[in-house]
Amino acid sequence: MAVVASAPGKVLMTGGYLVLERPNAGIVLSTNARFYAILKPLYDALESDCLAVEWMDLKVNSPQMSRETTYKMSLKDFTLQCSSESKNPFVEYAVQYSIAAAYATLDKNKRNKLLKLLSQGMDITILGCNDFYSYRNQIEARGLPLVPESLAILKPFTSITFNAEESNVEDCKPEVAKTGLGSSAAMTTAVVAALLNYLGVVDLPLYSTNQKNDKSLDLDLVHMIAQTAHCIAQGKVGSGFDVSSAVYGSHRYVRFSPNVISSAQEDVDTTPLDEVVGDVLKGKWDHERTNFSLPPLMNLILGEPGSGGSSTPSMVGAVKKWQKSDPKKSKDTWNKLSEANSALEAQFNLLSKLAADNWDSYKAVITGCSMLKSEKWMEQFSEATHVEIVKALLGARDAMLKIRFHMRLMGDAAGIPIEPESQTRLLDVTMDTEGVLLGGVPGAGGFDAVFAITLSDSSTNLTKIWSSHNVLAMLVREDPHGVSIESDDPRAK
Repeated sequence: MAVVASAPGKVLMTGGYLVLERPNAGIVLSTNARFYAILKPLYDALESDCLAVEWMDLKVNSPQMSRETTYKMSLKDFTLQCSSESKNPFVEYAVQYSIAAAYATLDKNKRNKLLKLLSQGMDITILGCNDFYSYRNQIEARGLPLVPESLAILKPFTSITFNAEESNVEDCKPEVAKTGLGSSAAMTTAVVAALLNYLGVVDLPLYSTNQKNDKSLDLDLVHMIAQTAHCIAQGKVGSGFDVSSAVYGSHRYVRFSPNVISSAQEDVDTTPLDEVVGDVLKGKWDHERTNFSLPPLMNLILGEPGSGGSSTPSMVGAVKKWQKSDPKKSKDTWNKLSEANSALEAQFNLLSKLAADNWDSYKAVITGCSMLKSEKWMEQFSEATHVEIVKALLGARDAMLKIRFHMRLMGDAAGIPIEPESQTRLLDVTMDTEGVLLGGVPGAGGFDAVFAITLSDSSTNLTKIWSSHNVLAMLVREDPHGVSIESDDPRAK
């Protein structure tokens, strides 16, 4: 019986750089772009004594990359022996840590069932929605216009093209052109969820019935294992917002203390992996998660400028270097950025409350403003409830402009393009379009896709403007669902 798990990609709307340090918060939106892990046994159930099996066969398929890798895993110490050069550390650590978690958590009665499952081997197929990758080259090669309809023509899980300039370098594996939605975090989370569900460690909800359940112990377990596997695969402990949104969906996030997974980094060579993972599961995970999603009638839209992505680790390194060299100015910039982030969050929360308290007024204002540029919004309304809603909209806009201003200051001071000039020009045009509430560079910024929040049905206005500026509007939208079990293989839909 196959288990199919999926986990969403993310957009970090506020909290770029700040979210690296507690207690700064970031607002992260999960999307309808999802990674899928399809897990099934390699062999039929063995009649022989499965308790004597010492090795497990593992096959990992990535059809979009035309890659298939086979492994043997020791069931004594969870080490992997790989048959080829094409390794994926995120998948490898997800498998090792998930199986070790099963050993660490299941009682003796369930161990026999676990060993029977492992003796059948595992076949894991990994698929990512097209939105995680750039298909601009294919669209332009076909002579199609830079509009979402051209992306919609591509069949789901289309084979991925590699960046041509990278593939010419000797001894350099070609890099996949990505859009910055957090593919490694979504993939790691999907693989961990599929494994833990398959092995009977957790019982996750189906996507179709997935209600936001922030107190679920099963989700917490997936989160701990996915965070640990992802950090070990990266070789560093990041902020973790991308894995957190892949597990829990859209929310306001404050990072965990990095030392919570220090045992996984330090003890892994001297201590059995199931004990290391057991310690991680018992650790004091102190991340904070508060419910958040966009107010009603607001849409997330992403635009790919086609200038290639940016290296987040090197940009983070430059900001940290600047913080050390100029602590006074950097602290001042961070404080102002934090205030602007909090102001935007407060305005969004206010708008959600106003929508709940007076839906008809809220709907009328959002619909009216969706047809106009922001400078015309206030003059359309005179009724007190309407004016209050418009003020909240303009307050959100103002907060975003401050965020952009301080992000640019930080980039200039650190000598990196957090909001490059080309992105500034694009975002100014974006925010001057009818029905656009705000726009910005997500996460660490740079040349990845830009985001905008549009009102009601106004996204088509922006799609046309972006297309005229050589920017491809993507098909991504906010979807607050986190990790889920799917009823079948997504290719069957």
